Amino acid sequence: MIECNQNPPLVQDLAQLLNQSRDPVDIKRLMNHEPGLEEWELPLVDLCGLSSENEEERVSCASEICKASSELGFFQIVNHGISLDLLRNMRKEQVKLFKVPFEQKTSSGLLDNSYRWGNRTATCPKQLSWCEAFHVPLSKISDHTCYGEFNSLREVMQEYANAMQELAKSIAGVLVANMGAQRGGWEDNCNASTCFMRLNRYPPCPISPELFGLVPHTDSDFLTILHQDEHVGGLQLMKDSKWVAVKPNPDALVVNIGDLFQAWSNDVYKSVEHKVMVNQEVERHSIAYFLCPSYEAFIGCYDEENSIYKRFTFGEYRSQIQKDVKASGHKVGLPRFLVST
Repeated sequence: MIECNQNPPLVQDLAQLLNQSRDPVDIKRLMNHEPGLEEWELPLVDLCGLSSENEEERVSCASEICKASSELGFFQIVNHGISLDLLRNMRKEQVKLFKVPFEQKTSSGLLDNSYRWGNRTATCPKQLSWCEAFHVPLSKISDHTCYGEFNSLREVMQEYANAMQELAKSIAGVLVANMGAQRGGWEDNCNASTCFMRLNRYPPCPISPELFGLVPHTDSDFLTILHQDEHVGGLQLMKDSKWVAVKPNPDALVVNIGDLFQAWSNDVYKSVEHKVMVNQEVERHSIAYFLCPSYEAFIGCYDEENSIYKRFTFGEYRSQIQKDVKASGHKVGLPRFLVST
Protein backbone atom coordinates (compact mmCIF):
# COMPACT_ATOMS: atom_id res chain seq x y z
CA MET A 1 0.00 0.00 0.00
CA ILE A 2 1.25 3.49 -0.86
CA GLU A 3 1.72 5.66 2.21
CA CYS A 4 0.11 9.08 2.11
CA ASN A 5 3.34 10.88 2.98
CA GLN A 6 5.27 9.13 0.23
CA ASN A 7 3.89 11.23 -2.61
CA PRO A 8 5.05 14.72 -3.56
CA PRO A 9 2.42 17.50 -3.31
CA LEU A 10 1.30 17.19 -6.94
CA VAL A 11 -2.40 17.70 -6.14
CA GLN A 12 -1.59 21.02 -4.51
CA ASP A 13 0.65 21.99 -7.43
CA LEU A 14 -2.12 21.25 -9.92
CA ALA A 15 -4.72 23.17 -7.91
CA GLN A 16 -2.44 26.20 -7.78
CA LEU A 17 -1.78 26.04 -11.53
CA LEU A 18 -5.48 25.74 -12.33
CA ASN A 19 -6.17 28.76 -10.13
CA GLN A 20 -3.35 30.76 -11.69
CA SER A 21 -4.04 29.96 -15.33
CA ARG A 22 -7.81 30.48 -15.30
CA ASP A 23 -7.71 28.75 -18.68
CA PRO A 24 -11.02 27.02 -19.55
CA VAL A 25 -9.24 24.97 -22.18
CA ASP A 26 -7.05 23.37 -19.51
CA ILE A 27 -10.04 22.57 -17.30
CA LYS A 28 -12.05 21.18 -20.22
CA ARG A 29 -9.15 18.97 -21.29
CA LEU A 30 -8.86 17.53 -17.77
CA MET A 31 -12.57 16.85 -17.39
CA ASN A 32 -13.38 15.62 -20.91
CA HIS A 33 -10.57 13.31 -21.89
CA GLU A 34 -10.26 11.32 -25.07
CA PRO A 35 -10.37 7.50 -24.91
CA GLY A 36 -7.01 5.78 -24.62
CA LEU A 37 -4.97 5.28 -27.77
CA GLU A 38 -4.50 1.87 -29.29
CA GLU A 39 -1.21 0.34 -28.17
CA TRP A 40 1.48 -0.04 -30.82
CA GLU A 41 4.58 -2.23 -30.75
CA LEU A 42 7.95 -0.65 -31.47
CA PRO A 43 10.30 -2.31 -33.98
CA LEU A 44 12.10 -5.16 -32.20
CA VAL A 45 15.86 -5.68 -32.72
CA ASP A 46 17.63 -8.82 -31.51
CA LEU A 47 21.12 -7.64 -30.58
CA CYS A 48 22.49 -11.18 -30.79
CA GLY A 49 23.12 -10.36 -34.43
CA LEU A 50 25.80 -7.79 -33.59
CA SER A 51 28.06 -10.43 -32.07
CA SER A 52 27.28 -13.16 -34.60
CA GLU A 53 30.12 -14.90 -36.43
CA ASN A 54 28.00 -14.63 -39.57
CA GLU A 55 28.71 -11.35 -41.36
CA GLU A 56 25.26 -11.24 -42.96
CA GLU A 57 23.64 -11.44 -39.53
CA ARG A 58 25.85 -8.64 -38.19
CA VAL A 59 25.04 -6.42 -41.17
CA SER A 60 21.33 -7.22 -40.93
CA CYS A 61 21.19 -6.34 -37.21
CA ALA A 62 23.04 -3.05 -37.74
CA SER A 63 20.71 -2.25 -40.62
CA GLU A 64 17.64 -2.78 -38.41
CA ILE A 65 19.04 -0.41 -35.78
CA CYS A 66 19.79 2.31 -38.32
CA LYS A 67 16.47 1.90 -40.14
CA ALA A 68 14.48 2.30 -36.92
CA SER A 69 16.64 5.26 -35.86
CA SER A 70 16.07 7.09 -39.14
CA GLU A 71 12.41 6.26 -39.69
CA LEU A 72 10.97 6.33 -36.18
CA GLY A 73 13.69 7.35 -33.72
CA PHE A 74 12.53 4.59 -31.35
CA PHE A 75 13.04 0.84 -31.18
CA GLN A 76 13.20 -1.93 -28.60
CA ILE A 77 16.00 -4.42 -28.05
CA VAL A 78 16.26 -7.97 -26.71
CA ASN A 79 19.32 -10.13 -26.02
CA HIS A 80 21.11 -6.93 -25.07
CA GLY A 81 23.50 -8.54 -22.60
CA ILE A 82 22.06 -7.03 -19.42
CA SER A 83 20.93 -9.78 -17.10
CA LEU A 84 17.34 -10.09 -15.97
CA ASP A 85 18.56 -10.36 -12.38
CA LEU A 86 20.30 -6.98 -12.63
CA LEU A 87 17.20 -5.34 -14.10
CA ARG A 88 15.02 -6.84 -11.38
CA ASN A 89 17.42 -5.85 -8.59
CA MET A 90 17.62 -2.29 -9.88
CA ARG A 91 13.84 -2.05 -10.03
CA LYS A 92 13.54 -3.48 -6.51
CA GLU A 93 15.97 -0.88 -5.16
CA GLN A 94 14.20 1.88 -7.10
CA VAL A 95 10.80 0.99 -5.64
CA LYS A 96 12.26 0.88 -2.13
CA LEU A 97 13.89 4.28 -2.61
CA PHE A 98 10.67 6.00 -3.63
CA LYS A 99 8.75 4.57 -0.68
CA VAL A 100 10.51 6.83 1.81
CA PRO A 101 8.59 9.90 3.02
CA PHE A 102 8.52 12.90 0.71
CA GLU A 103 10.29 15.08 3.28
CA GLN A 104 13.20 12.64 3.46
CA LYS A 105 13.57 12.57 -0.33
CA THR A 106 13.77 16.35 -0.47
CA SER A 107 16.03 17.03 2.49
CA SER A 108 18.40 14.11 3.14
CA GLY A 109 20.82 14.66 0.27
CA LEU A 110 19.94 11.37 -1.41
CA LEU A 111 21.75 10.71 -4.68
CA ASP A 112 23.52 14.06 -4.79
CA ASN A 113 20.36 16.02 -3.94
CA SER A 114 19.00 15.02 -7.35
CA TYR A 115 15.36 14.56 -6.27
CA ARG A 116 12.73 16.53 -8.17
CA TRP A 117 8.99 16.42 -8.74
CA GLY A 118 6.41 18.06 -10.98
CA ASN A 119 7.77 21.02 -12.88
CA ARG A 120 8.99 24.06 -10.98
CA THR A 121 8.71 26.29 -14.07
CA ALA A 122 5.13 25.28 -14.95
CA THR A 123 2.66 28.14 -15.36
CA CYS A 124 -0.38 26.08 -16.40
CA PRO A 125 -1.57 22.44 -15.97
CA LYS A 126 -0.42 21.33 -19.43
CA GLN A 127 3.18 22.07 -18.34
CA LEU A 128 2.94 19.95 -15.18
CA SER A 129 4.58 16.51 -15.06
CA TRP A 130 2.81 14.16 -12.62
CA CYS A 131 5.96 12.40 -11.50
CA GLU A 132 8.89 12.36 -9.13
CA ALA A 133 12.44 11.44 -10.05
CA PHE A 134 16.09 11.24 -9.09
CA HIS A 135 18.17 12.65 -11.98
CA VAL A 136 21.58 11.32 -11.03
CA PRO A 137 24.95 12.21 -12.58
CA LEU A 138 26.99 9.03 -13.05
CA SER A 139 29.97 10.82 -11.56
CA LYS A 140 28.22 10.60 -8.17
CA ILE A 141 26.99 7.02 -8.06
CA SER A 142 30.23 5.72 -6.53
CA ASP A 143 30.09 8.31 -3.73
CA HIS A 144 28.92 6.44 -0.63
CA THR A 145 27.78 9.69 1.00
CA CYS A 146 24.96 9.96 -1.55
CA TYR A 147 23.10 6.87 -0.39
CA GLY A 148 22.33 7.39 3.28
CA GLU A 149 20.58 4.28 4.58
CA PHE A 150 20.33 2.75 1.08
CA ASN A 151 23.60 0.85 1.13
CA SER A 152 22.42 -1.91 -1.21
CA LEU A 153 21.42 0.65 -3.84
CA ARG A 154 24.99 1.81 -4.44
CA GLU A 155 26.37 -1.52 -5.67
CA VAL A 156 23.37 -2.21 -7.89
CA MET A 157 23.42 1.28 -9.41
CA GLN A 158 27.10 1.04 -10.23
CA GLU A 159 26.67 -2.32 -11.95
CA TYR A 160 23.57 -1.09 -13.78
CA ALA A 161 25.24 2.13 -14.96
CA ASN A 162 28.34 0.31 -16.20
CA ALA A 163 26.21 -2.16 -18.16
CA MET A 164 24.11 0.61 -19.70
CA GLN A 165 27.23 2.58 -20.62
CA GLU A 166 28.66 -0.35 -22.60
CA LEU A 167 25.32 -1.05 -24.28
CA ALA A 168 24.82 2.61 -25.24
CA LYS A 169 28.31 2.86 -26.73
CA SER A 170 27.75 -0.32 -28.72
CA ILE A 171 24.55 1.03 -30.29
CA ALA A 172 26.11 4.46 -30.87
CA GLY A 173 29.03 2.81 -32.63
CA VAL A 174 26.64 1.13 -35.07
CA LEU A 175 24.95 4.45 -35.84
CA VAL A 176 28.26 6.20 -36.44
CA ALA A 177 29.62 3.46 -38.70
CA ASN A 178 26.43 3.53 -40.77
CA MET A 179 27.17 7.14 -41.77
CA GLY A 180 30.63 6.20 -42.99
CA ALA A 181 32.26 8.21 -40.22
CA GLN A 182 35.22 7.19 -38.11
CA ARG A 183 34.02 9.01 -35.01
CA GLY A 184 30.70 10.32 -33.75
CA GLY A 185 31.67 12.99 -31.23
CA TRP A 186 30.80 10.89 -28.21
CA GLU A 187 33.78 8.53 -27.88
CA ASP A 188 36.05 10.87 -25.93
CA ASN A 189 33.31 13.00 -24.42
CA CYS A 190 30.72 10.52 -23.09
CA ASN A 191 31.82 8.60 -20.03
CA ALA A 192 30.96 7.93 -16.41
CA SER A 193 31.60 11.57 -15.53
CA THR A 194 29.21 13.04 -18.13
CA CYS A 195 26.23 10.68 -18.46
CA PHE A 196 23.07 10.53 -16.34
CA MET A 197 20.51 8.10 -14.99
CA ARG A 198 16.97 9.14 -14.17
CA LEU A 199 14.88 7.04 -11.79
CA ASN A 200 11.21 7.85 -12.39
CA ARG A 201 8.06 7.18 -10.42
CA TYR A 202 4.63 8.17 -11.68
CA PRO A 203 2.14 8.12 -8.78
CA PRO A 204 -1.49 7.19 -9.46
CA CYS A 205 -3.41 10.25 -10.60
CA PRO A 206 -7.07 10.13 -9.51
CA ILE A 207 -7.89 13.49 -11.10
CA SER A 208 -7.74 12.83 -14.83
CA PRO A 209 -6.04 10.40 -17.25
CA GLU A 210 -5.27 13.37 -19.48
CA LEU A 211 -2.59 14.78 -17.20
CA PHE A 212 0.98 14.27 -18.32
CA GLY A 213 3.22 11.98 -16.33
CA LEU A 214 6.01 13.63 -18.31
CA VAL A 215 5.28 16.54 -20.65
CA PRO A 216 5.94 16.18 -24.41
CA HIS A 217 9.65 16.58 -25.15
CA THR A 218 12.66 15.30 -27.04
CA ASP A 219 15.78 14.05 -25.25
CA SER A 220 18.79 16.39 -25.18
CA ASP A 221 21.44 13.67 -25.49
CA PHE A 222 22.93 11.31 -28.07
CA LEU A 223 20.66 8.41 -27.19
CA THR A 224 18.55 7.10 -24.32
CA ILE A 225 18.04 3.54 -23.07
CA LEU A 226 14.81 3.09 -21.13
CA HIS A 227 13.83 0.24 -18.83
CA GLN A 228 10.14 0.98 -18.64
CA ASP A 229 7.51 -0.59 -16.44
CA GLU A 230 7.01 -4.20 -17.50
CA HIS A 231 3.23 -4.07 -17.22
CA VAL A 232 1.96 -0.50 -16.83
CA GLY A 233 1.92 1.49 -20.07
CA GLY A 234 1.99 5.24 -20.47
CA LEU A 235 4.78 6.02 -22.94
CA GLN A 236 3.54 7.67 -26.14
CA LEU A 237 5.44 9.00 -29.13
CA MET A 238 4.73 11.13 -32.18
CA LYS A 239 4.38 9.02 -35.35
CA ASP A 240 3.09 10.41 -38.65
CA SER A 241 1.97 13.59 -36.85
CA LYS A 242 -0.16 11.56 -34.41
CA TRP A 243 0.39 10.27 -30.88
CA VAL A 244 0.67 6.49 -30.54
CA ALA A 245 0.85 4.51 -27.30
CA VAL A 246 3.83 2.18 -26.89
CA LYS A 247 2.89 -1.33 -25.78
CA PRO A 248 5.08 -2.45 -22.84
CA ASN A 249 7.35 -5.43 -23.56
CA PRO A 250 8.63 -7.04 -20.34
CA ASP A 251 11.51 -8.70 -22.22
CA ALA A 252 12.86 -5.60 -23.97
CA LEU A 253 14.59 -2.28 -23.35
CA VAL A 254 13.56 0.80 -25.32
CA VAL A 255 16.12 2.90 -27.21
CA ASN A 256 15.46 6.36 -28.61
CA ILE A 257 17.58 8.86 -30.51
CA GLY A 258 18.36 12.19 -28.84
CA ASP A 259 18.81 15.68 -30.26
CA LEU A 260 22.61 15.42 -30.44
CA PHE A 261 22.59 12.40 -32.74
CA GLN A 262 20.00 14.12 -34.94
CA ALA A 263 22.28 17.15 -35.24
CA TRP A 264 25.41 15.05 -35.79
CA SER A 265 23.70 12.94 -38.49
CA ASN A 266 22.27 16.01 -40.26
CA ASP A 267 18.69 14.84 -39.57
CA VAL A 268 19.27 11.28 -40.80
CA TYR A 269 18.50 9.97 -37.31
CA LYS A 270 15.34 11.33 -35.70
CA SER A 271 14.91 12.69 -32.19
CA VAL A 272 11.18 12.19 -31.79
CA GLU A 273 8.82 13.95 -29.41
CA HIS A 274 7.42 11.67 -26.73
CA LYS A 275 5.51 11.91 -23.46
CA VAL A 276 4.17 9.82 -20.58
CA MET A 277 0.49 9.74 -19.62
CA VAL A 278 -0.67 9.05 -16.07
CA ASN A 279 -2.55 6.03 -14.76
CA GLN A 280 -5.46 6.70 -12.44
CA GLU A 281 -5.14 3.50 -10.40
CA VAL A 282 -1.57 2.23 -10.25
CA GLU A 283 1.92 3.70 -10.00
CA ARG A 284 4.49 3.27 -12.77
CA HIS A 285 8.29 3.09 -12.59
CA SER A 286 10.97 3.51 -15.24
CA ILE A 287 14.73 4.07 -15.45
CA ALA A 288 16.35 6.08 -18.24
CA TYR A 289 20.05 6.11 -19.10
CA PHE A 290 21.22 9.19 -21.04
CA LEU A 291 24.38 9.07 -23.19
CA CYS A 292 25.61 12.66 -22.78
CA PRO A 293 28.90 14.43 -23.53
CA SER A 294 30.67 16.94 -21.32
CA TYR A 295 29.24 20.45 -21.30
CA GLU A 296 32.40 21.69 -23.06
CA ALA A 297 32.11 19.15 -25.90
CA PHE A 298 31.38 20.55 -29.36
CA ILE A 299 28.54 18.97 -31.31
CA GLY A 300 29.22 19.13 -35.02
CA CYS A 301 27.82 17.34 -38.04
CA TYR A 302 29.64 14.33 -39.48
CA ASP A 303 29.40 16.20 -42.82
CA GLU A 304 30.48 19.69 -41.76
CA GLU A 305 30.36 21.25 -45.24
CA ASN A 306 26.67 20.43 -45.68
CA SER A 307 25.49 20.72 -42.10
CA ILE A 308 22.07 22.28 -41.55
CA TYR A 309 23.00 23.05 -37.94
CA LYS A 310 25.48 25.46 -36.43
CA ARG A 311 28.27 23.98 -34.36
CA PHE A 312 27.53 24.29 -30.64
CA THR A 313 28.69 22.95 -27.31
CA PHE A 314 26.45 20.77 -25.20
CA GLY A 315 26.58 23.46 -22.52
CA GLU A 316 25.32 26.09 -24.99
CA TYR A 317 22.52 23.77 -26.03
CA ARG A 318 21.40 23.10 -22.46
CA SER A 319 21.60 26.80 -21.62
CA GLN A 320 19.38 27.74 -24.58
CA ILE A 321 16.83 25.11 -23.58
CA GLN A 322 16.66 26.52 -20.06
CA LYS A 323 16.18 30.04 -21.40
CA ASP A 324 13.35 28.95 -23.69
CA VAL A 325 11.60 26.95 -20.98
CA LYS A 326 11.83 29.88 -18.57
CA ALA A 327 10.50 32.31 -21.18
CA SER A 328 7.72 30.23 -22.74
CA GLY A 329 7.34 27.05 -20.73
CA HIS A 330 8.47 24.97 -23.71
CA LYS A 331 11.71 23.53 -25.04
CA VAL A 332 12.54 24.66 -28.59
CA GLY A 333 15.65 22.56 -29.05
CA LEU A 334 17.43 22.04 -32.37
CA PRO A 335 15.50 24.63 -34.42
CA ARG A 336 17.37 27.29 -32.42
CA PHE A 337 20.62 26.09 -33.98
CA LEU A 338 19.67 25.84 -37.64
CA VAL A 339 22.17 27.50 -39.95
CA SER A 340 19.37 29.49 -41.57
CA THR A 341 18.34 31.14 -38.28
